[in-house]
Amino acid sequence: MSRFAVTGARILTGEGFVEDHALVIADGIIEAITREIPAGCARVALDGGDLLPGFIDIQVNGGGGVLFNDQPTVAGIKAIGAAHRRFGTTGFLPTLISDDVAVMDRAIDAVAQAIAEKVPGVLGIHLEGPFLNPARAGIHDKSRFRVIDDALIERLARLKGGCTVMTLAPECAPPGAIRKLADKGVLVCAGHSAADYAATVAALKEGVRGFTHLFNAMTPFTSREPGMVGAALNDAASWCGLIADLHHVHAASLAVALRAKPSDRFFLVTDAMSTVGSEQKSFMLGGTKITARDGRLTGPDGTLAGSDLDMATAIRNMIAAVKIAPEAAVAMASGAPAEFLGLESTRGRIAPGLAADLVHVDKTSGDGMAVLATWIGGVRA
Repeated sequence: MSRFAVTGARILTGEGFVEDHALVIADGIIEAITREIPAGCARVALDGGDLLPGFIDIQVNGGGGVLFNDQPTVAGIKAIGAAHRRFGTTGFLPTLISDDVAVMDRAIDAVAQAIAEKVPGVLGIHLEGPFLNPARAGIHDKSRFRVIDDALIERLARLKGGCTVMTLAPECAPPGAIRKLADKGVLVCAGHSAADYAATVAALKEGVRGFTHLFNAMTPFTSREPGMVGAALNDAASWCGLIADLHHVHAASLAVALRAKPSDRFFLVTDAMSTVGSEQKSFMLGGTKITARDGRLTGPDGTLAGSDLDMATAIRNMIAAVKIAPEAAVAMASGAPAEFLGLESTRGRIAPGLAADLVHVDKTSGDGMAVLATWIGGVRA
């Protein structure tokens, strides 16, 4: 048995931070949070700071100079995971932006292989498109868009041993398609959509579980037509992803959203592109040049194109700009996405019996969150 105790840092538990405790880990699983370290147990001494549950990112298009669409391979997944791990992400879904079915096949196969090879942090795949509305395409290539059918449902829902999230525009899906996807275990999110409030409510009843990057690329909330945003915020059971780079969504809008429905139904995503964790300042997305400038990624016409955001910065922004408690901000990057994925019994919190996916930071505050170390399944990077 591999067994050791991590000491010297505050530990964020479900009840808040505790001090003067050790975290005992055995064979990659949290065994105890205790003042009494078992006799003969090896120790890993940390010099202060905070020990947090590892961050889980459901929308990761790229990192470390790699875009998943360009490298839908195990090597590409490894590079993306390694880049984001530097910023505390210990679980992630490689995310494929709208592409041809052949590329989707390669991406699913690569994720399946990565899971079989136990590549650190890989929890499944996110297929963002191509079943989207051209009216809300954003930076997605409209020429890739198509309508989902039964054959594609079978083909794209085949991943075993990991989660599959699919973003689609519900108004563009044939009747019954969302229910068929949900029945096969696909976690369906609405996004890049022109659906009105009524259509969105109907999609929720059919099996939509959440909303991809709330506010962005969807019908807005207005006085006479609440839109997709209104339906998302008025539904207490569904989940909402938020890109907290302060470019995609204003801090005040984030704060209003958190007052509208239970805060534990929001999770942070980066929507990160290949620039994160690299020196890259521009790249090609299909035939479009994307440029990083002042924390934003945009196409030639100024359209936002994913983000240059890492998860530690997203949490920092929620604390400093949106003014939420550090514990709540961390939960939006750990426990909430774990629960959305149905993995709350295995990860997402620091508690006995859960995976030892951990992040050591200098401090959990608006001006802190420098990542000092990470563990995935008890293994330190």
